[in-house]
Amino acid sequence: MTRRPAVSIDTMTQTTTQDILQHTEAGVCTLTFNRVGKKNSITTVMYAALADALQAAAQDDGVRAVVLQGDVAVFSAGNDISDFLQQPAATQDSPVYRFLHAIARFPKPLIAAVCGPAVGIGTTMLLHCDLVYAGDNAMFSLPFVNLGLCPEAGSSLLLPRLMGHQRAAEALLLGEPFMAEAALEVGLVSRVVPPTECNAIAQAQAKKLAAKPLASLVETKRLMKLGQEGQVIERMAEEGASFGRMLREPAAREAFAAFMGKR
Repeated sequence: MTRRPAVSIDTMTQTTTQDILQHTEAGVCTLTFNRVGKKNSITTVMYAALADALQAAAQDDGVRAVVLQGDVAVFSAGNDISDFLQQPAATQDSPVYRFLHAIARFPKPLIAAVCGPAVGIGTTMLLHCDLVYAGDNAMFSLPFVNLGLCPEAGSSLLLPRLMGHQRAAEALLLGEPFMAEAALEVGLVSRVVPPTECNAIAQAQAKKLAAKPLASLVETKRLMKLGQEGQVIERMAEEGASFGRMLREPAAREAFAAFMGKR
């Protein structure tokens, strides 16, 4: 895939890395994972760009909705393992935690368009989105236990609330992939569509939202999530402490060494 610079029609577009494209038009800010050659795996620089973009969009009255999207063949393979091992998230002000806090606290409608694999953070970030449209080729995976780790992004709190304990346990403890129709059944996604139409449908829904009063959108989302934000941030911190400790233990080291060896 040839990379292209971000463009804008009627507002200024800013981007801090080619791997995240940012485009704002008619009240909709679109953030596109643009690292398809690496399956849109996310680096520290990309987390920083996403966090900055979400924080700016939250404060910009000209932005009424944000869309997160990837390629028709892949949403995100999760963390870039090599980058992650070189720059683990050591503190709550690291780029990955800045992104997690920004997406958890984002006050405006947040829409995702997901096609192909969505692994690890590629799935858990969707728990913080308001609308999720999935291509029928979407595959969701939470392989934390298989890597000797634990859940992140507040997923140990949000996933059981969404799916029920048994289904969340199956997803998190077994770490086996599940497809778009199963995600629709448990409420992780709003609708399943053809992959070639997924991004366009997400954009169309975002434009509908952008045409509505911003204050009403923000207040409705606030009321829907009332009482949840503090619990989510607290759980993220608890998960992060466990994640960092487990990352240094033999099970994770062996799993990552095996992964890098296969590469």
